[in-house]
Amino acid sequence: MNAQHKTIIELVAASLNLAADKVESTVALLDDGNTVPFIARYRKEVTGGMDEEQLFALEQQIAYQRNLSQRKQEVIRSIDQQQQLTPELEQEINQCTKLQQVEDIYRPYKPKRNTRGSKARDAGLEPLAREILLGQKDPRPLAEQYMAPGFEDVDAVIQGAMDIIAEEFSDLPDNRKIARRRTWDKAVLTTEAMDAPSESPYEMYYEYSEPVAKLPPHRVLAINRGEKEEVLSVSLQFDGTYLLEELWRKNYDNTGQHGRQLVRQAMEDGYHRLLAPAVERDVRRQLTDMAQEAACKLFASNLHSLLLQPPTRDRVVLGIDPAFRTGCKLAVVDATGKVLDIDVVYPTPPKSQVEQTVGRLNQLVDRYNITVIAIGNGTGSRETAEVVAQVVARHPGVAYTIVDEAGASVYSAAPVAKEEFPELDVAQRSAISIARRLQDPLAELVKVPPQAIGVGQYQHDVDQKELARLLGQVVETCVNQVGADLNTASAPLLSYIAGIKPAVAREIVAWRQQQGSFANRSQLLGVPRMGDATFKQCAGFLRIRQGDNPLDNTSVHPESYPVAEQLLGLCGYSLSDLANRGGVPDLHKALPGSVKNLAQKLGVGEPTLRDIIAALEKPSRDPRDKMPAPLFREGVLTLEDLKEGMVLEGTVRNVTDFGAFVDIGVKETGLVHISELADKYIKHPLEVVKVGDNITVRVIGVDLRRGRIALSRKAVN
Repeated sequence: MNAQHKTIIELVAASLNLAADKVESTVALLDDGNTVPFIARYRKEVTGGMDEEQLFALEQQIAYQRNLSQRKQEVIRSIDQQQQLTPELEQEINQCTKLQQVEDIYRPYKPKRNTRGSKARDAGLEPLAREILLGQKDPRPLAEQYMAPGFEDVDAVIQGAMDIIAEEFSDLPDNRKIARRRTWDKAVLTTEAMDAPSESPYEMYYEYSEPVAKLPPHRVLAINRGEKEEVLSVSLQFDGTYLLEELWRKNYDNTGQHGRQLVRQAMEDGYHRLLAPAVERDVRRQLTDMAQEAACKLFASNLHSLLLQPPTRDRVVLGIDPAFRTGCKLAVVDATGKVLDIDVVYPTPPKSQVEQTVGRLNQLVDRYNITVIAIGNGTGSRETAEVVAQVVARHPGVAYTIVDEAGASVYSAAPVAKEEFPELDVAQRSAISIARRLQDPLAELVKVPPQAIGVGQYQHDVDQKELARLLGQVVETCVNQVGADLNTASAPLLSYIAGIKPAVAREIVAWRQQQGSFANRSQLLGVPRMGDATFKQCAGFLRIRQGDNPLDNTSVHPESYPVAEQLLGLCGYSLSDLANRGGVPDLHKALPGSVKNLAQKLGVGEPTLRDIIAALEKPSRDPRDKMPAPLFREGVLTLEDLKEGMVLEGTVRNVTDFGAFVDIGVKETGLVHISELADKYIKHPLEVVKVGDNITVRVIGVDLRRGRIALSRKAVN
């Protein structure tokens, strides 16, 4: 391991609070092309048990440090070419741990063109600037020696020398560091309305101020958007008096009497003209970066909760995509997601064919033994739910639920939907998607770009590349935690399985269509583009029910099949017991000795052996089973029905920095402000709720005109 690599490993280990040897071995796995889900599940001995979140963070930090190392070398090379590199400066650059530090050090050496200071340097005024900084001689007589084109008189020459001093003052790394810190700690961000309407989403910012250090992420993003839309004017208010005194003492306190006044003027000019604007940009950028990072993490947390909503298994579902003028599209899907019927009804204005709609829904419920109706939460949802409630009332055992349809229209118009249902129109595909979202949220939502799912805040105002990267990690993690049925999974779902690219996913589906169902995992090696490396990454996450080998329906990796079979034999079981009993629930009780001794005997690590035991005990384990089930309803409420004090059951649809939005059965979601989420102080709503939670709330306010509902979770029995 070379010194540079060792330094990077140590920096990353320290920043993530991980053991350096585990970081080094894990980085080797990543560099060899292993995926994060595979490493997290099947290489625990190597990583020390890092989970996906830690591994993704490690991967990101390694990339950052490698880029930083490359930038350091570029800067060192550039300064060396200017013949200004010293051993001390090189060491200082190499000791930097942040890109900002490197750029600050490089700034004085970075070639500049067409600045006031650069023009003065080109005219040969730098020696005069040095004399002024010393302050031992009267600069005016000296200035006569430096007259040049553009600097034809003494005043112009002295001003040029002061411009050099001002620029150097602004460029000094320590000055920038101190100015940033003081500005961050003491500055106040203020906003004012420009040519703004009397009512807009930015009303509260028409005349607003808040200390920079206390600005919450969602407020930063809202202000940025208002500024971008030219509704708001934004600035930082900061009194630099004390900062200038601090920087004077640090830099120029020893300047002689002949130069003090000129240097002071140059310093103040450098601050107001160069340093302060640059620092304001840096502070605004830091605010935005922090806000975007928080927004992306919040979006990721919400998406993780949404994707791991439990499936509604073994039910025939009627999906309804509500609308007004174009009617409500209907789709009946069986327990496997197969489409049984498609239709359209018009219960909503302008046609308002309520009686005909109820009759048609009754027919469908009776014909297909439908037990649950899924209604999209878009336009016309409440009016449609009122009609569905009449049907539910006539059929004991039938209920309805509202499904968040965010992104359904994106899926319906996408190539994947056209390929799946080429004969159907967009709205019909949307109704199918709504039904399937209830049956298996994960399998359906992976067909939608994560950014379009709509959980989070200000997702369009953050770095879209970074958001896509982070959300892609979330989807990948969720899909691999659950696994996929090799014989039924769609190509979009398969493309998130570890190691499988979209092209390989399509080849798997094509093989399945041509050859029939997979009988064992090893048949994957016959799929075009499926090499040994890809097979190793994906095999353990793909399940085959009722295949040739019962282990193919577990999370045991094929590389560990010999260990699993030996383990079963040592405990008095066989593969047929695993198949016939659907697992060996009491396997841990039959172990001949401790896990540690058994692992040594079988030649496998303890973490791997524990995972094998868990997989054999419960092959069908699904992490989604621990999550709250969808909230089914039989009646319906309107906004007008709500009264202060009413206590209702609701489902959390979205979590933001300032609260949680809860579906209580009316068209509009209600807001539980962070101050109303718990009887104790909390820093963030995610401490007490997540997307998909079913919670009890009390109505504390209803604004009919604006369609807003205020809810509280405090002291609700």
